[in-house]
Amino acid sequence: MPNRDERPGASVVPNNLWVTRCPIPAASGIACAKGWMAEAFVRDGIAIKRVLEQGLNLVESDPENQARHLFREGGNIQALAARALGAATRVIGLTWIDERQAIMVRPDTPLLHPAGLKGLRFALPGYARSRGESIARGMALHGIKSALALGGLTLDDVQLTEIPAPPVERASVEGMRRLWLGLEWLAAGRVDAVYVKGAAGAEAAQRLGLDIGIDLDAYPSRLARVNNGTPRPIIVHQHMIDHHPELVERFLEQSLRAADWAANNPVELKSILAGETLAGVEGVDAAYRNNFHRALHPDLSDDRVEMLKIQANFLWLHGFLESPVDVDGWICGGPLNAVLKRRAQCAPPVRPPL
Repeated sequence: MPNRDERPGASVVPNNLWVTRCPIPAASGIACAKGWMAEAFVRDGIAIKRVLEQGLNLVESDPENQARHLFREGGNIQALAARALGAATRVIGLTWIDERQAIMVRPDTPLLHPAGLKGLRFALPGYARSRGESIARGMALHGIKSALALGGLTLDDVQLTEIPAPPVERASVEGMRRLWLGLEWLAAGRVDAVYVKGAAGAEAAQRLGLDIGIDLDAYPSRLARVNNGTPRPIIVHQHMIDHHPELVERFLEQSLRAADWAANNPVELKSILAGETLAGVEGVDAAYRNNFHRALHPDLSDDRVEMLKIQANFLWLHGFLESPVDVDGWICGGPLNAVLKRRAQCAPPVRPPL
């Protein structure tokens, strides 16, 4: 019988593990949707609970206990902001999924190249209740800066028009629409350009009849697409690594299993992602392209870690973080390395050609 002693700091098997549900394409979310995550833990009497993310605390009731047993695969802005405030989290994996990042314009705007963005009015969402929770502003500012850099421009070359900040709220269809309020300002002629990303943003732009001015996904350098979801960290509390490394590894095993499945089942995957991203299948089709279904596997490659450092430096430079984040010290590669080693040992041998 697993030890259920609830004394603080004791190495006890938790009754529940919490997995955040962010409106994103994530292998852990797919594993939950397929029922595999629950199946993997139920044999130890552990229930998987999905939490709709809200704010930097991530969970509402009993946050101290839940945070110790929480897995989060989601945008990096809130994860970095929480770490900057001293959260005892560790990064156990990074994913990179290109999800439609673009500068949207009205149909009557001449076809743009990056240098042609000079002088335009860009929508910039205001700050949320804290700078670290200002996801819409952080995404927009970095997306605009990246697009301008492609044309040799800087933020000083355009006009940033403040628009109301979307509220910090539970993930919902209506909440995702409010996240892209700038598109309504664009359609009304109050601004000239808006940065968008992901299925909900693509769906909202289609609904309003807006056009893509600059497709950031079309540029070969990933530097043009470093943002809140690229790269996307998988984080867990240090408590889990110290006291329950086998559960951390099990979580990663199921995430990798889901990524393997997604690589071979793109049609069924889209219907799952329509629910996970709070967008329709059309939004998923518009946002996720270029064989994205083959790119859901987490890793801790030097390339992805370097991209996370770029994002952390951007957020610190522009005032979204309370203190700099040591990304190298935040990374914990032990659990993923252990899982990948076991997978390599279990892989069937490659038969030589006849």
